[in-house]
Amino acid sequence: MTRKRWLLAVLLALALIASLFTTFALADNEAAAPADGEAVLLSADAQEASADKFTLGEGEDAVEYDLTDGDSAAEYVDGYADNLSADPSFDSHIKTAIAKVRESIGSYATILSLLPPIIAIVLALITKEVYSSLIVGIIVGGIIYAGGNFEGVMNHVVQDGFIASVADSWNVGILIFLVILGTIVALMNKAGGSAAFGRWAVKHIKSRAGAQISTIALGVLIFIDDYFNCLTVGSVMRPVTDSHKVSRAKLAYLIDATAAPVCIIAPVSSWAAAVAGFANSAGADGANAGIALFVRAIPYNFYAILTILMMVVLTLGKFDYGPMKRHEKNAIEKDDIFTTGTRQAVENMTANEKGRVIDLIIPVVFLIAACVIGMIYTGGFFSGESFINAFSNSDASVGLALGGAVTLIFSIIYFLIRRVLKFKDIMESLPDGFKAMVPAILILVCAWTLNSITGSLGAKIFISQLVEGTAGGFQMFLPAIIFAIAVGLSFATGTSWGTFGILIPIVLSVFDMSNPLAIISISACMAGAVCGDHCSPISDTTIMSSAGAQCDHINHVSTQLPYALTVAGVSFVAYIIAGILGRNNISWRISLPIAAVLMVCTLLVIRKATSKNQPAETKPEAPAETPAE
Repeated sequence: MTRKRWLLAVLLALALIASLFTTFALADNEAAAPADGEAVLLSADAQEASADKFTLGEGEDAVEYDLTDGDSAAEYVDGYADNLSADPSFDSHIKTAIAKVRESIGSYATILSLLPPIIAIVLALITKEVYSSLIVGIIVGGIIYAGGNFEGVMNHVVQDGFIASVADSWNVGILIFLVILGTIVALMNKAGGSAAFGRWAVKHIKSRAGAQISTIALGVLIFIDDYFNCLTVGSVMRPVTDSHKVSRAKLAYLIDATAAPVCIIAPVSSWAAAVAGFANSAGADGANAGIALFVRAIPYNFYAILTILMMVVLTLGKFDYGPMKRHEKNAIEKDDIFTTGTRQAVENMTANEKGRVIDLIIPVVFLIAACVIGMIYTGGFFSGESFINAFSNSDASVGLALGGAVTLIFSIIYFLIRRVLKFKDIMESLPDGFKAMVPAILILVCAWTLNSITGSLGAKIFISQLVEGTAGGFQMFLPAIIFAIAVGLSFATGTSWGTFGILIPIVLSVFDMSNPLAIISISACMAGAVCGDHCSPISDTTIMSSAGAQCDHINHVSTQLPYALTVAGVSFVAYIIAGILGRNNISWRISLPIAAVLMVCTLLVIRKATSKNQPAETKPEAPAETPAE
């Protein structure tokens, strides 16, 4: 308790300093403004007034801006990525717009904008309390935004933060899908399908390595969407990994490492569609537009490729390191798959003698098909669009919710026809599924709110200007620099899409696409965004991986972090090598094998250094079934 009180005191001191800073900044702005009736020299200002009023775009797409107006200036800054390529006077206009916004938000687009997520992340890792850490970060962000004004803090945190996040249609769709999937999993458990699949797996998957490779393979196969990947792989593979005494922390890592890293190198995925959209909006065209640009960048996505390689090496090499080693040792030697944290998420597999493996396989296969159809439906596939275009234009939130709803109805009918569940048992599974997802929902809502508040402080604008400031004289090393900046931004904000959404337009503005470094830098941007997302405890993908594995969230973050940082370090070096080779027109066919060799050698060195006390494998046990209550 003493340690937590000390941390709280430090945090409150930081919040007080931040609020005082913003209050003084606002006071300085007010003091600098001329009082009513005071004579003002308008010579230079009058000449520049017309320059602050302009129109971008043509016809129906035309947007008028008046940078002397606070709301219009904020709108211009919010369109940073689009305006970067559309406005020929962007450099002068963005400075004017940011200065205007800072008249009301003193710390806008400064280093203080990164303080709320940093506080939340550090607190979560130290105290192991994710809910309170996120809420404290949100409150600190509100204090910085409102300059310490109590009413402003409450309005921004509650109205602009929590309520706006929960009311967002994309977020609501994801929450609905979470609840539906939780219900489907509860139905499969109660029908005995999960237990039957676990017994089958014990007979056919003979080792811990086999269980982990199967998890990796399933994660790679479900490349359509990271949310869907996290929850589906976890639901299917938990009985298998539990029977082979694979810790829940290791399962969560395998799920997380085959979610975003796989989606970001799969041309047919929601991530490919997002990247294509960001590139097109930034002015990419021809062979450099959309999916074509995404495909060209795949071989340089070192973080994603090396993450998959690392999982295979760790599994076949039968070693772990860092906090994960302790979790795996406890799972093997003490039959404790949790080590620390809550154990309430363990599902009870009722002794349903009618349950068969098909009671898990059929609902999961139907779910995959229904979600794919739901996604292409939202993209206009049934209105004449091609499959690729439909996927590019799909709304994953709506598509997953539609697919999940259809699957839930199918599952209810299927289990009734199979007579493995009574209608009363099915209805009891509805609240059970919701309860299982409550921790993930709480963390997601807080993470979305923190991301929203961080955005309102201009964190992305601050990072974007930092990137542009380094783009001048270090072109050879720019891919590595962009990778590092993308990691930091994605880690702090918990969003990879937002990261490459703001950085890809900047890269396209810095490089001509004929420059070989352009593709490398775009890929570095995507890789860094995925890496930061992979590490961050406030990332929605990380949260859903914990939910899918039913693992304590902080356990997942703390055990995964050393692995992610190892790959990040090798990737950083690989981007330096790729930048040097790319400058001399040497393709990925040289840099990618070099990166792979560096990764394997690094892991072999780590294995030798941590060879003592590696846990020995034991024979698997069939999953225990508990009597129905």
